[in-house]
Amino acid sequence: MNPYLETLQPYPFQKLAEIKQGITPPAALPHTPLSIGEPKHPTPQFIREAVAGQTQGLGSYPVTKGSEALRQAIADWLVNRYGLAEHAFDIEHQVLPVNGSREGLFSFAQAVINPDSKPLVVMPNPFYQIYEGAALLAGAEPHYLPCNAANGFIPDYAAVETSVWERCQLLYICSPGNPTGAVIDIETLQQLIRLAEKHDFIITSDECYSEIYRDEDNPPPGLLQAAAQMGNTRFERCIVFNSLSKRSSVPGLRSGFVAGDKEIMKGYFLYSTYHGCAMPPHHQAASLVAWQDEEHVRENRRLYRQKLEAVHHILRDVMDVELPEAGFYLWPGTPISDIAFTQGLFQKENITVLPGSFLSREVNGSNPGSNRIRMALVASVDECIDAAKRMRKYIESL
Repeated sequence: MNPYLETLQPYPFQKLAEIKQGITPPAALPHTPLSIGEPKHPTPQFIREAVAGQTQGLGSYPVTKGSEALRQAIADWLVNRYGLAEHAFDIEHQVLPVNGSREGLFSFAQAVINPDSKPLVVMPNPFYQIYEGAALLAGAEPHYLPCNAANGFIPDYAAVETSVWERCQLLYICSPGNPTGAVIDIETLQQLIRLAEKHDFIITSDECYSEIYRDEDNPPPGLLQAAAQMGNTRFERCIVFNSLSKRSSVPGLRSGFVAGDKEIMKGYFLYSTYHGCAMPPHHQAASLVAWQDEEHVRENRRLYRQKLEAVHHILRDVMDVELPEAGFYLWPGTPISDIAFTQGLFQKENITVLPGSFLSREVNGSNPGSNRIRMALVASVDECIDAAKRMRKYIESL
């Protein structure tokens, strides 16, 4: 067996299941899961129809690159979303469909890490655990940068020691952040690009929450946007991942893309060819129409905005909770330990949340997720409001 498998830590939801064992919640109350970021909004009908209308493609092997039409739709979306030049992308060499950003974010590290030089993979803390697993299985050492209230839940990149950047081969960033919802501004993104140029590492930006934001007139900036604005129109050392799962409420479609630096993409395409991860044709057809439509995305934002504001209004007087800039998570502080809070809330109110410490690692005696929980407001508006009222009742009983 691969010896690196022994370095992997249990996944957060495995830990969650373990701390819930032996607890029987009230049968009279409906179970409301707020622990996993799985969108529950109805999948748009036109996307369903696109899947059903392309079943003849089941008789052929798909190609790794995906269809030219899909790659063009992705490139067009990037150009329109981030104000890039009309022909910013060579779609033959700079855009690649992937089966969900999770698969891509993991496999990318396996393709680009050289384990011979004791490399570091730098990532935020808390973080999406795929970053850590990808680093470990690629033979690298994860290096965690704390995200807490004091730094606005964005790592203080200026405080990172030069010795860390010199060993860094890959930097994972997540903006909007999971679980904090914090957004990295253009200036910080450009600071990171300059660091990557100076120390020769790759920036991988996980932007899968980019289309869920509170201010309709102020969408979060992206890494390629920052690069282009500083004259890096070839997106050197910059790679972005995005997904339809959150944007279009199709987590089961497993559809996303990777785009950026042509030379890096060349190596990743070679890896992907051997990896055997080509997107099925009917998924490609659905993905194409999804990337071309914005109306359903605006409706998604409206629903998430409504839930965030309603739940925040109910809880703000009884717990430390702030509205995030983007994303559909709340990241509140808890009056008792995050694990005890999660267990008690499940036992008393049949609501499941995720302890923040399960999404973070302790570094220098501090875990930035301790005494926080992640609440994924993915259920219906009414279910989220009802859960917030029951949570308030539980907090007031403590």
